[in-house]
Amino acid sequence: MVVGAKPQNIAEDVRRDSDIGNEDEDDIEENGLVESGGATGESSCFLYMWYIQDRKAHFLSAYRLGDSRKKKKKKKSKKKKVEQSEPPRVGLSKLFPDAIFPEGEIQKYKNDNHWRTTSEEKNYNERLAMEDPEITYQSIRRAAEVHRQVRKYARQYIKPGMSMTEIVENIENGTRALVEENGLACGVGFPTGVSLNNCAAHYTPNAGDTVVLQKEDVLKVDFGVHVNGRIVDSAFTLTFEPTYNKLLEAVKDATDTGIREAGIDVRLGEIGAAIQETMESYEVEVGGVVKQVKAIENLSGHSINRYQIHGGKSVLLVKNDDQTKMEEGEYFAIETFGSTGRGRVVESGDCSHYAKIYDAPRVQLRFTLQLHHLVAQGVVQDYPPLCDQKGSMTAQFEHTILLRPTVKEVVSRGIDY
Repeated sequence: MVVGAKPQNIAEDVRRDSDIGNEDEDDIEENGLVESGGATGESSCFLYMWYIQDRKAHFLSAYRLGDSRKKKKKKKSKKKKVEQSEPPRVGLSKLFPDAIFPEGEIQKYKNDNHWRTTSEEKNYNERLAMEDPEITYQSIRRAAEVHRQVRKYARQYIKPGMSMTEIVENIENGTRALVEENGLACGVGFPTGVSLNNCAAHYTPNAGDTVVLQKEDVLKVDFGVHVNGRIVDSAFTLTFEPTYNKLLEAVKDATDTGIREAGIDVRLGEIGAAIQETMESYEVEVGGVVKQVKAIENLSGHSINRYQIHGGKSVLLVKNDDQTKMEEGEYFAIETFGSTGRGRVVESGDCSHYAKIYDAPRVQLRFTLQLHHLVAQGVVQDYPPLCDQKGSMTAQFEHTILLRPTVKEVVSRGIDY
């Protein structure tokens, strides 16, 4: 093998035979083919073919081997981030592939319970709780994230002129898609409430309902999402003219007060007193008449059990003597209702909300048995619409809170309310 001189111009070398030059004679082989490597300029690498005869190197040809410059690595195209659609129909498993969902708003416990935040024992208990599949914090947070995303779109699209049926179907279809409904494992928590005006709660349009949302209406939207039986219950109120803005402000403030006052070992009656004081500090002017906002005395927030929306404890909205305490690990829906009327509701209208009673006795049922018969048998609980006096307006805001060992988590909190 002979290492030849590096030709500076391949075309020129092809035209002439060339001495190898500057090499020791001992390095030049006798007659035969010789290869040598070289480069032209900074970009190309060639293999040169020479024929040796009488100690003369005769150039035959050059072959390009490739680009000697360092090749730039192609930039890997970034994987496009999955985004939610409008209307929302992208399941959360695609948006959160690691199955870690956003934590809710964290509030420290007040007064005598402040020590829990830094307690080593309580922090240890919380770590155990997070790992316990029966407690499933991630299930709760997944349901809460579904609620936030569905209501974000609902608050944009709900407009006067829409039928109540259309509003409900949009919300429930979005909930089913985002939670990726799967039988009893996850789905809609309860029928979506869209109560209007003096009706405070439990109105959902039945089949054939033709009610249409009007500009002057005050609409309460109350819907739930569940994952593994962990139900997130949250509600908001919409109005389309400014008359009742103060009513909404009063109820939202009262709900936030209830959340702040809630905590481990807090008595339920004390929370009710704080809610009432906040709510009834507001006034609303309607048609030149100033009306005090009243807390609806026979409605309440409630504890939530697994697969059971009303868990047994009630948080009234007015001062009362209930000495029952909230306990570590419990899960509550803190909801408040305000009214420009008398502040008391009665059952009114066709019922659309029913729930199987959790510990109902076993009875022999026929498929033809109607719902009101099931109610009479004690198998199903009915929840008819609850309304204040005609001409009054009512509003509602609600959040679900989790009493963790160290802190209070408002799991359904969002940037909207």
